[in-house]
Amino acid sequence: MEPGTLEDKLRGLAFRKQTSYRKAISRSGLQHLGPSQPSLPPASNGPNKELRTGVDWTENAVNGDHLWMETSCSGELCYLGEDACLLKTAKSAPRRKCAACKIVVHTGCIEQLEKINFRCKLTFREGGSRCLRDQNALRHHWVHRRRQDGKCRQCGKSFQQKFFHSKEIIAISCSWCKLAFHNKVTCFMLHQIEEPCSLGAHAGVIVPPSWIIKSSLKNSARRKKRTSFKRRTSKKGLDDSKWRPFMLKPHPSPLMKPILVFVNPKSGGNQGAKVLQMFMWILNPRQVFDLSQGGLREALELYRKVPNLRILACGGDGTVGWILSTLDELQMNPQPPVAVLPLGTGNDLARTLNWGGGYTDEPVSKVLCHVEDGSVVQLDRWNLLVEKSAALPEEGTQKLPLNVFNNYFSLGFDAHVTLEFHESREANPERFNSRFRNKMFYAGAAFSDFLQRSSRDLSKHVKVVCDGTDLTAKIQELKFQCIVFLNIPRYCAGTMPWGNTGDHRDFEPQRHDDGCIEVIGFTVASLAALQVGGHGERLHQCREVVLTTFKTVPVQVDGEPCRLAPTTLRISLRNQANMVQKSKRRTSVPLLNDPHAVPDRLRLRVNRISLQEYDRLQYDKERLRDISIPVGIVVVRGDCDLETCRLYIDRLQEDLHQAPSTGHRVHYQDESRGVARTSSSSRLSPNWSFLDSTSADRFYRIDKAQEHLHFVTEICQDEVFILDHEGPVVSPGASTGMPDLVVEPSAGAPLTPEDQALFTAATSGDLSVLSECVRRGISLLGRDSGGCSALHIAAQNGHTDLVSFILQQGSKVQLELTDREKGDTALHKAASEKQHAVCRLLVEAGASLEKTNFLGKTPADQAEGDSELASYLSTQQHKACSTHEDLETAV
Repeated sequence: MEPGTLEDKLRGLAFRKQTSYRKAISRSGLQHLGPSQPSLPPASNGPNKELRTGVDWTENAVNGDHLWMETSCSGELCYLGEDACLLKTAKSAPRRKCAACKIVVHTGCIEQLEKINFRCKLTFREGGSRCLRDQNALRHHWVHRRRQDGKCRQCGKSFQQKFFHSKEIIAISCSWCKLAFHNKVTCFMLHQIEEPCSLGAHAGVIVPPSWIIKSSLKNSARRKKRTSFKRRTSKKGLDDSKWRPFMLKPHPSPLMKPILVFVNPKSGGNQGAKVLQMFMWILNPRQVFDLSQGGLREALELYRKVPNLRILACGGDGTVGWILSTLDELQMNPQPPVAVLPLGTGNDLARTLNWGGGYTDEPVSKVLCHVEDGSVVQLDRWNLLVEKSAALPEEGTQKLPLNVFNNYFSLGFDAHVTLEFHESREANPERFNSRFRNKMFYAGAAFSDFLQRSSRDLSKHVKVVCDGTDLTAKIQELKFQCIVFLNIPRYCAGTMPWGNTGDHRDFEPQRHDDGCIEVIGFTVASLAALQVGGHGERLHQCREVVLTTFKTVPVQVDGEPCRLAPTTLRISLRNQANMVQKSKRRTSVPLLNDPHAVPDRLRLRVNRISLQEYDRLQYDKERLRDISIPVGIVVVRGDCDLETCRLYIDRLQEDLHQAPSTGHRVHYQDESRGVARTSSSSRLSPNWSFLDSTSADRFYRIDKAQEHLHFVTEICQDEVFILDHEGPVVSPGASTGMPDLVVEPSAGAPLTPEDQALFTAATSGDLSVLSECVRRGISLLGRDSGGCSALHIAAQNGHTDLVSFILQQGSKVQLELTDREKGDTALHKAASEKQHAVCRLLVEAGASLEKTNFLGKTPADQAEGDSELASYLSTQQHKACSTHEDLETAV
């Protein structure tokens, strides 16, 4: 064999390998890993392609289209990098984020993604292809990340977090299964590009792209009967003979419970839009639907044959009722159970099913787990049949807003207040854009209605017959001004009008699946007492109600009000709907025979975080952990839930409040009561909530209504973090152990000789006396009658050596302490006295540059008149702000 021939063969073999390598890189979109190659021609999607913001269900749908959402991400980074980015010099150029793969690019650079052939994750398969085996095997969708939480799947090491403006790509992750690797050849190997994807932790609820088939018009001629999806405005049934572009062919598995998500963006302000994007990131975007864009009926028809299907309704109780009514119309058998992610306010049905009174910021991954693991229960639904009278009066209507209710039907005082709010909002919608204003209007309308006594004669104009028993005489005797026909235990944003004391006398406890409706009467006084744990007068539990009104009265059906003309109304059981009830999870509590069982008692340190700091630093777990304020220690059982833990923390606060305020530290332990603590001068406000600190990316709030569903071991390890919604805004620095907490002397109380010696040394700059005071156990956190600590005094007087010594003691709480007179921190004091060296020491130690005093001035403002110091503080403040800018959402 000639040498030249061998060389040609080797050269050809290397060329084929390089070509295969480039194809793999091109299909995955990871050009940065491959050798340099010429730009690929852009994918053809038609001329002047518009930015797609929603899923395309038409025949023009293209697999791999990004779903572009507006984003507030700022900075210089673009997914394309410096080489391909067209607007790298335009720092303020508008950007877009893809909801499905979470890349951020300049709006003007989106066309460049087409040139490098970087597509989004595939959401369906083409029906005309014969390679079904290849299409059923889902491939990973690898994406470069400049920020990444968690650990590398290959080496197990954490990802090094770079600065927010870093240009370095540190990780490669899959948009489907969320696997992540270091951007190194040793961690991410080339053969992994073509490996099949398992869909990750939520594979049991994700609809695989292989189930959703896009059929061409040519092939549809062979099959006339198809189940497909296409937006339409007609309310009539689908015509099977009409071609539609999409169909569903599920592959059943007993382990799968696919979840169909419906989001109402109008519920809960901007919550709905954010929730929509989060679900598109975790699930297949084609199983997430925006109800404001229509398509509820069509989506249910498309998925009606999917086994073990579950529905998640993201919205208020009205959204749930809308979905249940559509399921009734379609007569799906079996009817898929419906879970609720409550948005907005009220949400009485969600409270009844343990989903809470409102979504805070729980990870949607945990929400999906709760939907998958939740138990299926029944919910009674009731018909409202109005018998129209011959003559229609001038005032009122004989048509109710809804002819079916799930929660309640009421008439009288509460309906009149709701009606006034509804009519005022319809007339002036711009005045009702604040939840606080809405509550104030409700309060004012209720007070006005109470003074006018518009519902005082309600009992004289109604007749109520329950299962043949006439209750009219009792209603007139007790002069009820409101009558409620209640199906679920909750009413009026969480109150329990039937009562929860267990004393039901001749009645059974209330249930939402017993086929009975509860009839309750209220006066204005008893209706107001609901908010403090009261209940109404129990009248009857029945299966059928005949209500007759003899004059126009205000009524409401599940919160939808109207004025009902004199008429006869029949309430009867319609059916029972399948609902998903959130179950108490015991995943983190091992079984009794488990060798690694949870200990009998847990010793947990309780730390407080202010609402202001949580809002500012919610994506910086370590910083939040550092600035949290230790409250004390509680000792609880290993299987304690959060509701019980709350009682221990409240008891801890009672003990702190009873502790003498002598200016000295008080420490004792009483484990028989489950409490061990160090006294603190400030108490928690009544409005506080638990924080889940176990998630990788951030802390999440736990809804108070769901505390009985969570165990302490699910949200923490050795420390419990709580969010104080109304407490004083304090942001102390880090502390490795339980620091000395501040107990300020009462106003006018004399200082002890030890404290006086400490403050004298701080004023004179005597380091030896101050260090001796610390050695004898005198706390550096003690403060004089003006609220100034030793650090305040030393900083104001420019004693650099004392300031350095105090900062070296390990507790940085004093950095954020403020005096009583001006609200100044130590940095404020040093800046106002133009102490350059002290300011630098405090800034390097982590003192806040954004904190303002009572006059609204920052430390930089206090340095006015000294241009050098003011410039330094302003520059440091700008750097601190830019550090927290989120340029690319963490995976």
